[in-house]
Amino acid sequence: RVVEGETWRVYAVENAATGVRVMVGDRLGLRERLVADLIKGLIAPALLIVPLLGLLIWVSLGRGLRPLNAMADQLQVRAADDMSPIAVGNVPVEVMPLARSLNALFAKVELARRHERDVTAFAAHELRTPLAGLKTQAQIAIAATDPAMKEGALRQILVSVDRTTRLVRQLLAIAKLDAHEARPDGEQVIVGDLLDEIIGALQPSNTAIHVEVEPALYSFRVGANREILSLAFRNLHENALQHMPGGGTVSWRLSQERQGVTVEDEGPGIPDDELPLVTQRFFRGRHKTVAGTGLGLAIVAIAINRLGARFSLQNRDGKSGVCAQIDFK
Repeated sequence: RVVEGETWRVYAVENAATGVRVMVGDRLGLRERLVADLIKGLIAPALLIVPLLGLLIWVSLGRGLRPLNAMADQLQVRAADDMSPIAVGNVPVEVMPLARSLNALFAKVELARRHERDVTAFAAHELRTPLAGLKTQAQIAIAATDPAMKEGALRQILVSVDRTTRLVRQLLAIAKLDAHEARPDGEQVIVGDLLDEIIGALQPSNTAIHVEVEPALYSFRVGANREILSLAFRNLHENALQHMPGGGTVSWRLSQERQGVTVEDEGPGIPDDELPLVTQRFFRGRHKTVAGTGLGLAIVAIAINRLGARFSLQNRDGKSGVCAQIDFK
């Protein structure tokens, strides 16, 4: 209702039985003035409080982010090859997991870089010998007038080439395994068929060496990456052939628990003090061979680990030679 030029909001209740009508009016202009006065009263404190709150938030965030800024400054000024841990002395609890994770990452990268340098140094050292031998034998073959001497030098060249080829192949295999190019999951592999392929490709130079594959392996299936499994079996078989220059038998059998594969040779065996060391890269024990590189068993150990299986070595009881076992479960 408009009463004397002002707008009112009127609410009426009428009781017909008693003939009473109650009317309540509220002047809207007064309500609007009250709201306006309330807003005006809040604006002035808000104009003072908002900048103050902003300043307090800025200071608090600055103090809270100071450890992160300090970590960022440390990382920004350090050299590319500096993998030392970040100082975490005054790092707050909330940032501590990040700092620890970064330090763990730096440790892993440093270990990988050190391992890379070691492999490169060892590879350079191992390649130097056969390459020097190749050059020497080639010079002998060129200068020799005796046909027998020339033929002997050429044969030695072939031996050096074979050793160098094997070393390069094994270095590439280790690099591939380290780079995780192959995955442990794969197809169902019939172990006997895979061994036939490997044995056929690695015919022993000594015809006195006999190779046996137990018939039970032709029905033994393994769920594994075929490439990695072949790499492990190939190096095990090659290692057994290398350590039996005088002949003997290499036996591939199903393990007694029927959950793995064993291979036995009739070589000189491994001294007990060297058994924990033979899976290290470039380790060559007292019974090393001319063609050995110290990488075969290291490749086997890495490959079997990628497959999630277990690899063990021991000398044969009462007989010469080594028994290697791979357990898949």
